[in-house]
Amino acid sequence: MEQLNDIALDTFFTPIFMKKNRPAYKLSVICDKEYEKEIEKIIFRNTTTIGVRKYEVQRDILSRRAEKVYYEDMELYLKIVNFEDEEYIYPEYESAKKLAKNKNIPIKAAFEMIKDIYRNIDLLSK
Repeated sequence: MEQLNDIALDTFFTPIFMKKNRPAYKLSVICDKEYEKEIEKIIFRNTTTIGVRKYEVQRDILSRRAEKVYYEDMELYLKIVNFEDEEYIYPEYESAKKLAKNKNIPIKAAFEMIKDIYRNIDLLSK
């Protein structure tokens, strides 16, 4: 999965049942067409699969920008996303995880804390 995440847009597992009710996992990978063959190589080398199903999809993405805030000697990363005159703040998971561990707080609280840190910096700069 780590190798796939280096070049894919997203990867995820879904628990499924195969023929004869055998439990399995379906690996889904979303990638740009240019990485298709590299993705297949990784899958065939690292799994027991003997086939890959491929579907083309369209993807719409919102405008976004990456931001970095500092809190107690930590660099915390987030994305600011815009949709129809609204702005949404999405802290990066690894930053929230680092803050949660550092402050010994739940990760949900760390996500909210990063949003608050960014909002307060944004208010101070106006």
